[in-house]
Amino acid sequence: MMTRRFFAVSLPAALAARRLRAETSEDRGRKLLDKLIAALGGDVFLNMHDRTEEGRAYSFFRDQLSGLSIVHLYTQYTQQPGPGDFPAIRERQAFLKNQDDAVIFTQGQAFEVTFRGARPLADDRLTRYVDTTNRNIFYIVRQRIHENGMIFESPGGDVIENQPVQVLNITDFQNRKVTVYLHHLTFLPILQRTHMMDPILKERREEVTRYNKYRSVKPGVMWPFDIQRERDGEKIFQMFSESVSVNDNLPDKLFSLPSGIKILKKDS
Repeated sequence: MMTRRFFAVSLPAALAARRLRAETSEDRGRKLLDKLIAALGGDVFLNMHDRTEEGRAYSFFRDQLSGLSIVHLYTQYTQQPGPGDFPAIRERQAFLKNQDDAVIFTQGQAFEVTFRGARPLADDRLTRYVDTTNRNIFYIVRQRIHENGMIFESPGGDVIENQPVQVLNITDFQNRKVTVYLHHLTFLPILQRTHMMDPILKERREEVTRYNKYRSVKPGVMWPFDIQRERDGEKIFQMFSESVSVNDNLPDKLFSLPSGIKILKKDS
């Protein structure tokens, strides 16, 4: 026989369970997105207009080191995306100590710049850059969260690689899907997983990016200083940042070709 005291205690629990059942995966996804934004710096992150990362970049082939370079990565957020699906950013990847060699992405175009001139980036490399950037969780939060057709869902908690996480599933209007695993206490991304079509092989491949060693960057943005990327289970890239700064008012010349530079033929 149910006593009055038992009924009084069990009723709140029953109501809480009912509310939990009524909460949809999109409700949970939006709440988790809010926690992610707050963890990255809130309005400070959302209003970040440029970023500079300096460090060392490593490339790998079949899990073996194949290249190493000092790199300066300059990123500037823009109001509108470029032609087609080009991200709403301008970016310069400068290599070596003197930064003479660089790759510039701007307004739907990309060039490799060396002492020989500026060569348009090969189509497959540009396609991979555009697709990878559009699926990057930091770019999604900064630039894409208000796009029509964006869906944020969460099935709840999970354990991945022996770490308890909160899972955030993101789908855009082109049905591109990204799964992001957030640390269960900090709500910072520790890993993201997506599948992309290889522009050369014409087959679907899994790409995983890991984020580690977060530090607070003035004026209050949390950023990973260790970024690793894998494709089909093999490590292909890693960058260790030695310094990161934001809102440096980067000059336009960083994202423009030098006046009078020779335009070379694109590689086939």
